[in-house]
Amino acid sequence: MSTQKGNTKRCRAQKYQNRSSFKNNLNDTSHRTKFINNIQVAKVCERCKEIIEWKIKYKKYKPLTQPKKCVKCEQRTVRHAYHTMCIDCGNKLKVCTKCGEGKEIIEGTTDPKEQIKLDVEMQDLLKSLSERKRRTFMRHMNKQVKENDPELQDNRAKLIDKLNMLKVADDDLDDFSDFDDLSD
Repeated sequence: MSTQKGNTKRCRAQKYQNRSSFKNNLNDTSHRTKFINNIQVAKVCERCKEIIEWKIKYKKYKPLTQPKKCVKCEQRTVRHAYHTMCIDCGNKLKVCTKCGEGKEIIEGTTDPKEQIKLDVEMQDLLKSLSERKRRTFMRHMNKQVKENDPELQDNRAKLIDKLNMLKVADDDLDDFSDFDDLSD
């Protein structure tokens, strides 16, 4: 292709073709590379997600070493590289935390290992409750599922709060220390 002004038409095919695709962990198996490859991009618009995923795929992503300052709340709460807002401000304003535009925000998916860990934690909390409280919680959970709440993370937080509230209420009922003085 000539550098002559206006001569932008190529008359031949591409000279060099890659035989295999780029692998960002081919010769580098460090913890940093594994961490970068496992990053889940969330709370951003589709275009920003593609940009960050491209940086991860082609080993251009540089994670933050310290939190950055949020452009909205002026606090050092931005923990993700290339983002300009913290997640809380992005949720309040319903904008992309990278570009700040009010486009459709993509929610992150939890990886299977984290999901299993959360499920085991939930089962342990359920086992610690009495049968009555457990059934109350199950009714509450089924009601939430029927309502089909679109915000799954918020729904999970509500369920855990409800579980903790039931556990605290259950602990209050088991306190019979006031009656120990009567037996003397």
